[in-house]
Amino acid sequence: MGDVNISGAKVLINIPALGGPVLTETIVSMWICMAVIGFLCWFLTRDLKVHATSKRQIIAEYLVKAVNNMVSQNMGPQWLGFAPFIATLIGLSAVCSLSSLVLLFSPTQDLSTLLGWALVVFVIITYHKIKANGIGGYAKGYLQPIPVMLPLNIISEIATPISMAFRHFGNIASGTVISTLVYGALAAASHALFSVLPGVLGNILGDMQLLQVGIPAVLSLYFDLFSSCIQAYIFCMLTMMYVSSAAGDGE
Repeated sequence: MGDVNISGAKVLINIPALGGPVLTETIVSMWICMAVIGFLCWFLTRDLKVHATSKRQIIAEYLVKAVNNMVSQNMGPQWLGFAPFIATLIGLSAVCSLSSLVLLFSPTQDLSTLLGWALVVFVIITYHKIKANGIGGYAKGYLQPIPVMLPLNIISEIATPISMAFRHFGNIASGTVISTLVYGALAAASHALFSVLPGVLGNILGDMQLLQVGIPAVLSLYFDLFSSCIQAYIFCMLTMMYVSSAAGDGE
């Protein structure tokens, strides 16, 4: 017990004397993803000029403007200093989810990864609530509109990071489950369809699982590419909404 996390990531190094697993697929994949992002940042931003003269700088400026516009439109221009955090969050989420395309274990399939991100966001939300209302005002908010609401307000506060993590995790995990089920169903359907052919032809075609050609690739394109990017965007949109709302509580 304790050798495999809730996501099914393999434990690569397990030292019971140190409390159990110390190296899992999630950790290795996460470091690879961070290295890829670090390399891309270095590659796109080296030898910058005042006026863009290279495709690398044009792409870098486009990405910066896109994130700045997203933050400005959803949080207000006064929040442009928050853009680097949002860019890091959306980039890391997208790259981690897309890492499954190169046969890596996707860190976003590990609930602990998403809970970690959500807890960071929760700390930022709490910081801005205290900054906007003061410690007294923040504590008093748990008693609104009436003191008897205290337990429900506490649960509501705790539910914020949990819901963010489970929403992201659930959508990524559901894609994996659906793809696996469809892949297995196509194998069974292929065998049932072609095995009825007479003689050797039926035996050969029944074992080839021809229906698995093409359809799983389309599903993978949706769940691994489109859905991964959408979930990264949604996670960041929720982050911006919660943080800006928390900062505005005292206004």
